[in-house]
Amino acid sequence: QVQLVESGGGLVQAGGSLRLSCAASGRTFNIYTMGWFRQAPGKEREFVAAIAWRGGITNFADSVKGRFTASRDNAKNTVYLQMNSLKPEDTAVYYCASSARPIYGLGDVDDMDYWGKGTLVTVSS
Repeated sequence: QVQLVESGGGLVQAGGSLRLSCAASGRTFNIYTMGWFRQAPGKEREFVAAIAWRGGITNFADSVKGRFTASRDNAKNTVYLQMNSLKPEDTAVYYCASSARPIYGLGDVDDMDYWGKGTLVTVSS
């Protein structure tokens, strides 16, 4: 199994930035892709970004493209989501997830094997 722990959420004003972290432990050698998803109140969980665990190739949802970036530090078994130019509509619980498979294009919740418990991001207007 893989254990995932997110951190870095909080309250920020519109236009501000936050960096989320996701620390992985356990059978990390099985990880091919790390993904970021978010779920706003009353909405379904949606794909935000994905990053290949070793190659570093990234995919982003159109709604965050150009504002969010993803990176990883394999030595620390950690991936990051840098969120800039935040908007109130970015308010959600952000989840980190891992998959043993590559993700091409937009990810889906069904693509992922393990999930963190999430971290809340609130963007005030």
